Amino acid sequence: MAGRDRVVHLLTQLASAACRCPAHSNTFHQGVGAATCSIRKTDYAFEMASSNIRYGDGVTKEIGMDLQNLGARNVCLMTDRNLSRLPPVASVLESLSRSGVTYKVYDNVRVEPTDASFKDAIRFAKSEAFDVFVAVGGGSVMDTCKAANLYASHPDAHFLDFVNAPIGRGKPVTGALKPLIAVPTTAGTGSETTGVAIFDFEPLKAKTGIASRAIRPTLGIVDPQHTLSMPERVAANSGFDVLCHALESYTALAYHQRSPCPPNPLQRPAYQGSNPISDVWSRHALAVVAKFLKRAVRDPEDVEARSSMHLASVFAGIGFGNAGVHLCHGMSYPIAGNVKTHSAKGYGVEHPLVPHGLSVVLTSPAVFTFTAPMCPERHLEAAQILGADTRQVKRADAGAVLADALRDFLFSLQVEDGLEAVGYGMEDIPALVRGTVPQERVTKLSPREHTEEDLSRLFEASMKLY
Repeated sequence: MAGRDRVVHLLTQLASAACRCPAHSNTFHQGVGAATCSIRKTDYAFEMASSNIRYGDGVTKEIGMDLQNLGARNVCLMTDRNLSRLPPVASVLESLSRSGVTYKVYDNVRVEPTDASFKDAIRFAKSEAFDVFVAVGGGSVMDTCKAANLYASHPDAHFLDFVNAPIGRGKPVTGALKPLIAVPTTAGTGSETTGVAIFDFEPLKAKTGIASRAIRPTLGIVDPQHTLSMPERVAANSGFDVLCHALESYTALAYHQRSPCPPNPLQRPAYQGSNPISDVWSRHALAVVAKFLKRAVRDPEDVEARSSMHLASVFAGIGFGNAGVHLCHGMSYPIAGNVKTHSAKGYGVEHPLVPHGLSVVLTSPAVFTFTAPMCPERHLEAAQILGADTRQVKRADAGAVLADALRDFLFSLQVEDGLEAVGYGMEDIPALVRGTVPQERVTKLSPREHTEEDLSRLFEASMKLY
């Protein structure tokens, strides 16, 4: 077959295999490459962005040389108090010392950070002329370090300037930031790949964040040795975050249906909607989760499983970091932000906590039952990857089948039985809905439009899982 014919053949195969559901069919906009936003209401393009990623067993030993190569003279290393006593931080500090790198450690990062804890880290970052930042930890540490780097590089900015609208002003980041190297120690958030930093905004008891490609780490050092110290429930909850990153980004509104169309490429959001490149990463991440998460939770010494989940976190991070997430994450923010007394095992914190991955996954059966009518093929494919037999399933049953597959998966990993099990009741639903409404940055990427009444029903359906 001639080269040109081979290309045509491959494109034909891809087109025939493409999802035909309303939320993802590309047929209506074929040939619009020259379209501009002056004549379109929805976007017509997407772009891919990710941190550089280095993966390898023991690769943390190279970080001192990386900092030398960057010409670092004064490094700010951020972590949390628990991790500061554990092998991941020790290995980073050993590498820095071996390379003669000058550093100072900030170990007051809060698990599930707040606006107050962000501001404390920002004050530390502004206290000296740091020229490189290093984050060693999970999503809380990496997000805190991103924010500290951002505001230290923009010392005159008000805290709400870069925070996502409608809570903040959502201003674009125009100034240069210092290099940031992220060393993830959990297999969940994918924060080492993304330009997103999430925190609890305590005045509203809701999560919000900062989203800009400018705050993306310069380099993510993914060392599977660091995941071996994760407690069982931390491994589980981190894995649930990967699971929902993959599912939500794969089922998100398609990029060419997202509005408005940006008048300038600088205004194209990081979360652009599902697209053909993110789809590849998200689907693969889901397959890795299905194969390895149970093993990674049940046996902390299963190096293959824990290493695979660490990579799955990266894969899903690249996927959702460009496509976005939707209702599970949007609804999770008030679940975490309104926590009352729930105590999370394995986290070593004194304050009440619903871990992020848990707050996300508890609504997943209800959410995907709700969204399935808009793209049933994708929901069925996800159910099949998770182990469901979908050969005789009708499109109309896609949501129920995926929801059952999720319930079986969660039950096997001893996940709490719904929102009631983490301290919520029917009387809390209005507050949970109010906390979800401002999360339009992600909820608008749901493939199915929704009202506050829909959100109420989804929270109600999530009170019990089994």
